[in-house]
Amino acid sequence: MTGTRTAGPLLLGVRHHGPGSARAVRAALDETHPRAVLIEGPPEADTLLPLAADEEMRPPVALLAHAVDDPGRAAFWPFAEFSPEWIAIRWALAHDVPVRFIDLPAAHSLAMAETDRDGAAEDQEDGESGEPSAPEPATAPVDPIRVLAETAGYDDPERWWEDVVEHRVPGSGEAAGPLAAFAALGEAMTALREAYGDGGHPRDAVREAYMRLQLRAAAKEFGDDFAVVCGAWHVPALRTRTTLTADRALLKGLPKAKAELTWVPWNHRRLARHSGYGAGIESPGWYEHLFTARDRPIERWMTKVAGLLRDEDRFVSSAHVIEAVRLAETLAAMRGRPLAGLSETTDAVRAVMCDGSDIPLALVHDRLVVGSTLGEVPDTAPAVPLQRDLTRLQRSLRLKPEEGERDIELDLRKDTDAARSRLLHRLRLLSVGWGEPATGRNSTGTFRESWRLRWEPELYVRVAEAGVWGTTVLSAATARAESDALAATALAEVTALAERCLLADLPDALPVVMRALADRAALDSDVGHLADALPALARTLRYGDVRSTDTTALGEVAAGLAERICVGLPPACTGLDAEGAEALRRQVDGVHTAIGLLAGSVPSSADGLRTRWRAVLHKLTLRDTVAGVIRGRAARLLLDDGHLAHDAAARLMGLALSPGTPPADAAAWIEGFVGGAAGGGMLLVHDERLLALVDSWLTGVPADTFNDVLPLLRRTFSAYESGVRRTLGDLVRRGPVAGGAAGNGSPAGAAATAPGFAPVLDTARADAVVPVVRLLLGLDARPEPGAPAHHDDPHLGETA
Repeated sequence: MTGTRTAGPLLLGVRHHGPGSARAVRAALDETHPRAVLIEGPPEADTLLPLAADEEMRPPVALLAHAVDDPGRAAFWPFAEFSPEWIAIRWALAHDVPVRFIDLPAAHSLAMAETDRDGAAEDQEDGESGEPSAPEPATAPVDPIRVLAETAGYDDPERWWEDVVEHRVPGSGEAAGPLAAFAALGEAMTALREAYGDGGHPRDAVREAYMRLQLRAAAKEFGDDFAVVCGAWHVPALRTRTTLTADRALLKGLPKAKAELTWVPWNHRRLARHSGYGAGIESPGWYEHLFTARDRPIERWMTKVAGLLRDEDRFVSSAHVIEAVRLAETLAAMRGRPLAGLSETTDAVRAVMCDGSDIPLALVHDRLVVGSTLGEVPDTAPAVPLQRDLTRLQRSLRLKPEEGERDIELDLRKDTDAARSRLLHRLRLLSVGWGEPATGRNSTGTFRESWRLRWEPELYVRVAEAGVWGTTVLSAATARAESDALAATALAEVTALAERCLLADLPDALPVVMRALADRAALDSDVGHLADALPALARTLRYGDVRSTDTTALGEVAAGLAERICVGLPPACTGLDAEGAEALRRQVDGVHTAIGLLAGSVPSSADGLRTRWRAVLHKLTLRDTVAGVIRGRAARLLLDDGHLAHDAAARLMGLALSPGTPPADAAAWIEGFVGGAAGGGMLLVHDERLLALVDSWLTGVPADTFNDVLPLLRRTFSAYESGVRRTLGDLVRRGPVAGGAAGNGSPAGAAATAPGFAPVLDTARADAVVPVVRLLLGLDARPEPGAPAHHDDPHLGETA
């Protein structure tokens, strides 16, 4: 061997997640073959170390520690395939050598973090992502790699580390050999500790005192024939000779919490420094490549990049790969580097494969430089009962956690998809945000759902927190729903919870939620609260047929709420300021939609409820004391439902826009009538009588008040699509049209005067496109030759 070993244990100071350090650790252990290996990490995890040799354990993984009485108080210790600590663990297990963790126990770390949750992040070079924080230091923490790089004349610490460690060629010069490299790095860290002390990490003194105690215990058992793998920053402190009494004094009186530990999967994104991980690196995917590439790392890297870009339909040939390799090597030579590093390969890829564009280069950085690898842990790893049940469900439903974001479409008429939906909704109730509902191309019906899934390592902590509610996903979600129902103070909270219970299929929780709902509804007389609560309740009733749930009790409560809204809404619409009127306008929209749903879900009261609601809307349109935006919206809702003739709508608009109406009130009426609601712009396109009324009013607004109404008008008309705005502009420039809509108030009459419209609707041509539209919407399967274009499905009418 080259280099020498000083008296005492073999101290291997490393950079966490550095492939150069990992290779050097493996070489040093092969060369010295110590009797034991000690590693920086929580000693409570010693019993979990044998799992690292399991064939089903695939890094990146992490040790997760959480407080038993507060699972949300947690810490992680990540390990990648190229982490020096992981290499040391695997070496020790493969050679049947005792291996132990020697850092401060997690029981102390978690308790200390609780005492100062707002402290600064732990050791920037050495602290793990979940390592409890230390109190805010008086000065910024020292980054030892950056200091050494600047001392060597580098402005980029990652580039310096690559040159002196990752690209170091063994066997060249007197510094060759792993032991000499560790000795040199130890000397550098000693100089830094002499200059900077604890480097802004006051908690390190406690951690290092505990480590020294573990080294003394190991020396009694193995003599000096053992190796210690730790952050290079700690090496000088572990070499320092201190008394046993002094070290014990530093540890006296430390707070303590009962902790549980296990292995969990990790991913490369969480290893990246931009994620907030204190010991993170800039390029986990690149470092993994350097560690695993058997030879010719640059050529292999360029081949990976070319494959990725080809998958994204970019033209990249073998000639591009060859030229990129040549350019990277040339850049390294020009910059005086021993080998091409990440900066050279990135510049070469940008110039040769990306045509100088940073857009495809961002994809390379995300997918390869950082990477999306998600680790795996064996089933034998300890886990809370809730996590075991979730894992079982994920496997039985073939819904594997994945690191990347993906969208799935669920058809609730299929048993497997219905079970997946229930699982995702139950997890949302438990605040385990694995999936979020999304808008999908086939999600218009009650029997279809779209979800966006993304699994993050932190969700294991959320599952541990949710374990207090039960040992299975079903029992935990039920208990959580019952607790939330009893704790809810607002009626809308309870109705939203009722909807979530039906979506999650929690029949045991529903009676508790219903009692809470009845109690809150009976006590709440605020129309706004009732209006907020009704839409969720009405949506809930839609799920009865698809999810085979009895919604009779919900229907009765919903019908009662709707009746009370019909009685209390007109008085509530008076005396409102602009903000209150807009809020109530949104609530009117929600109630209108909800009553439409209730009419189909509660047949016994359908006709009476619809009639009473129409009477309320008519009443709102005629009351001058009602805010303009609400009067306008009530008129529009009646018009859209066919319960207000175009002549009547034009008459109401004429009254609202009459000279005696303040411009601000008139503008608010216009916003309510043609703003927000779907098709507001098209209504003006097809009914030029209404457009002429708006145009005439707008040109007559006095100059001194025009600026006051302009923001309201801009908000109304800017919501239209550009094509609608352009058509309206053309119609206004053309001037008012005689006859047409003004003559009979019918859409057909209006359409006859507009370019591109026939005098009457051609029903045959309209019917011809229906099969194609149904196919595009996913309502029908593609018909076989000669088969009918669509089939009878009891759900299709509801969806269409």
